[in-house]
Amino acid sequence: MNYLAQNIKYLRKEKSLTQEQLANKIGVKRAMVGAYEEGRAEPRLQTMQNICYYFKIGLDDLVGKDIAVDGHAEEVDAKGETLRILPIVVDKNEDKELGTLVPVKAAAGYLNGFGDVDYIESLPRFSMPFPEMPQDRTYRMFQIKGDSMLPVLPGAYIICEYVADWNDIRNEECYVLVTIEEGVVYKRVVNNLDEGHLLLKSDNTAYDPYTVEAKSVIEVWKAIGYTSFELPGQDASSDVDMNKLLMMMSEMKKDLNKLKN
Repeated sequence: MNYLAQNIKYLRKEKSLTQEQLANKIGVKRAMVGAYEEGRAEPRLQTMQNICYYFKIGLDDLVGKDIAVDGHAEEVDAKGETLRILPIVVDKNEDKELGTLVPVKAAAGYLNGFGDVDYIESLPRFSMPFPEMPQDRTYRMFQIKGDSMLPVLPGAYIICEYVADWNDIRNEECYVLVTIEEGVVYKRVVNNLDEGHLLLKSDNTAYDPYTVEAKSVIEVWKAIGYTSFELPGQDASSDVDMNKLLMMMSEMKKDLNKLKN
């Protein structure tokens, strides 16, 4: 028996979400959620994957199990043993994988389209033939915003390698995480998966560390380098001083906010 329609409705109400709110989470229009719940339409595979990621439930359970009766457990697949679809772009002429670039303006769309082949193919592509980047791995480049990771400047592009097994996350190293609540974030990470979360730290000390639940993590990318179009001036030390000044200003802003509160 197919329990898809009633399970979507049950899971939505379990989290006290309106149809509009769930639609925003899974990247569809509100009317489609109503159609799913009434059995008038079935979600595309990519949409069902988004539903499964959001509610942390297996696809088999979503379709073939009466969750309201049998319940469900939110399990985190840190090792990547269950299905994780990672669409890639291949250069058909040379039969090699191309990297995908996610600019800041595409970050919100990436959260909904990360599992959609058509969406990934619509993003800019890149190829960097450096010896530090073996061609047998999957790379993606994410543009960052904000000053939380100074001295890496806002607008820089973080070059990343895909991490399938999250247990490989090394403490105090930098990663790009794609999460349900935060979207795309670039932080230094402390691996606390044994406690069910990751600790995210900014290099700019004006920002406090915070945790994200492992169950909210969608993708993990190891930062291996970055590129920026902010070139240093004649005196490179002046750029360092500017970064320090920006960090001091951020700390002052943080102190002022504390005083206001």
